[in-house]
Amino acid sequence: MSNPILNDERFSPQDRVLDGEPMTIQGTVNKILMLFVCLLAGAGISLYFLFNNQGAIVPPMMAGSAIIAFILVLITCFNISRAKYLAPPYALFEGIVLGGVSALFEHAIQGIVLQAIALTFTTLVVMLLLYKAKVIQYTDKLRSVLFTAILSIGAIYLVQIIVSLFGRSIPGLFDNGPVGIIFSLIVVGVAALSLIQDFYFIESASERMLPKDYEWYGAMGLMITLVWLYMEILRLLAKLNSRR
Repeated sequence: MSNPILNDERFSPQDRVLDGEPMTIQGTVNKILMLFVCLLAGAGISLYFLFNNQGAIVPPMMAGSAIIAFILVLITCFNISRAKYLAPPYALFEGIVLGGVSALFEHAIQGIVLQAIALTFTTLVVMLLLYKAKVIQYTDKLRSVLFTAILSIGAIYLVQIIVSLFGRSIPGLFDNGPVGIIFSLIVVGVAALSLIQDFYFIESASERMLPKDYEWYGAMGLMITLVWLYMEILRLLAKLNSRR
């Protein structure tokens, strides 16, 4: 249950559509593509200000966008029917954050963003193929492992945020040493496995003939995982490059 959007409680039998058009996998894929367009538009906003000598605007804009995106995710968790209205702006604001973050990484290490994007989409395709071939199946055991792993990673990041306010950092985990690289590899692995959960819930929801609104809901959930995966790959590549 790693994804805050997609989990078992969201797909109850009572939600099965009795009339009208039900959710489909193809419809969800179409919504995902629409969200990517919004994500790219948001990234374009950050890059526009950065390349037009208005870089001072970007950090506060990124901070505000991150907060708004988080709020939109929380609202969607408690009201699925609003996903079709909140998913596009979520992707837009998330894109603003990613655009600024990516520009910072690219400024420090040329070519790292294209590498991270390529690895993210390669991971997406590989995990989808493994899921469709039933090499990796979503089971109760995998669900428990993901839940524990995500909870642990979240706790570590929370502690890091708190100690960073005092100018400190968790020893080893966030530097470019062996421990830091292993930690990043583990986090990337957990994020990749979370895609299996997303695929399962989207497929399961379509099989249960849930309402059409769930296409936006499933697309938003998958987008959250992909954004997380991209950020973790970006951090891992930065650590590896800094060791050269």
